[in-house]
Amino acid sequence: MHGFTDETKALGEDILRYAAERLALDPVPLDSSATKADLDAVAGGAITAKGRGGRPALQLFEEHLALACLSTDHPRYLSFIPCAPTREAAMFDLVVGASSIYAGSWLEGAGAVYAENQALRWIADLVGLPDEAGGSFVQGGTIGNLSALVTARAAAREHAAEGVRPYRIAATVGSHSSIATACRVMDAEQVPVPMNDRMQMTGANLRKVLEDNGPETFFAVVATAGSTNFGVIDDLDSIADVCEEFGIWFHVDGAYGGAGLAAPSVRDKYTGVERCDSFIVDPHKWLFAPFDCCALLYREPALARVAHTQHASYLDVLNDAPDWNPTDYSVGLTRRARGLPFWFSLVANGTDAYTTAIEQTLEITRFAEAEVGRRDYLEVVRDADLSVLVFRRLDWSTQDYHAWSDGLLERQEGFVVPTSHEGETLARFAIVNPRTTREDITAILDSMA
Repeated sequence: MHGFTDETKALGEDILRYAAERLALDPVPLDSSATKADLDAVAGGAITAKGRGGRPALQLFEEHLALACLSTDHPRYLSFIPCAPTREAAMFDLVVGASSIYAGSWLEGAGAVYAENQALRWIADLVGLPDEAGGSFVQGGTIGNLSALVTARAAAREHAAEGVRPYRIAATVGSHSSIATACRVMDAEQVPVPMNDRMQMTGANLRKVLEDNGPETFFAVVATAGSTNFGVIDDLDSIADVCEEFGIWFHVDGAYGGAGLAAPSVRDKYTGVERCDSFIVDPHKWLFAPFDCCALLYREPALARVAHTQHASYLDVLNDAPDWNPTDYSVGLTRRARGLPFWFSLVANGTDAYTTAIEQTLEITRFAEAEVGRRDYLEVVRDADLSVLVFRRLDWSTQDYHAWSDGLLERQEGFVVPTSHEGETLARFAIVNPRTTREDITAILDSMA
């Protein structure tokens, strides 16, 4: 099982062939889901005591299981937040898997950690964080947000007045669901901040919430730089003013929208982000990396190291050294080099290519918004800040939206699931794939006529 034989070599060639053929597809097939009964019929009992052999296992995946997985990099996959990695990033993910790198410590993975830190530095520069800022790549926005908030709470309690134990987070109802999850994990309370008529958190509304509930009870404010459902960017500068006034940690969740910092056409919407204490962005969303990859950054990484470093006798050799150990900055110890495919693509393509690709998706979003606006059967719900567009089909019921969505997928014309806002079912595009074209948008909108 651990040896390398002629059979192993042949299997490796088959796997590389499969990967190369998949990467060469243009466009990739959308594919579809399947029921458990369907999959039981073709793959039930696949794991046996003696094994089937590598080639039959690959054939089972290639001919059956892969076809029951939607391709998130299809140009008409416009639901949730798609993932459209560059070819370079996807290919290098194979290298990471084959290299058996543990990237949790500098001692064991110095080269990988060094490279990841270069990619983190590029993001930190986009945000406007100081030279000493740093962090780690973690699994996704949920762990990134949780890790940042754990650090915020530890820092707040370290400096709280005697008898005061901060236990609250301020965020809007438009914040990502992972914030509520983090509160449940931490036994913290999320206090909602009312949004303005643009669905934004503002400094004025935040100040009132803090004063009404006691600012000393809060250990963090979570602002959003591109909400998942609408792509809303909060009024970051006024929020930063209030956080500075009350001495409360300012965390910015840019899991989806943070990538827009690389696009000059929307950069001004993020004014104030450079004042944050922590920040996340998921390169597997709008920065064209494979799953799973979230960049977590701190203005003062030493605070995170105090909050997250795990202590055990077998870890003394790591903790006693001054090295940069990524596991010191987030929840978790075991860690793959998940930032390396992103780093490789940055090095291979250059950062200008990222700006061009992001601007392309923004241009397509503006086109989609104009197309919705000129059709008398459609209506924009909120103009797009970034590359998410929410709109309604006039006179449609919830059932109509779902029937339309199901039909698109059944005909392999697209994957666009409905969303909802204030009890109303709506249509939503999330455009993060530079290969999504005007023709793709027109075809989907035409199908709603």
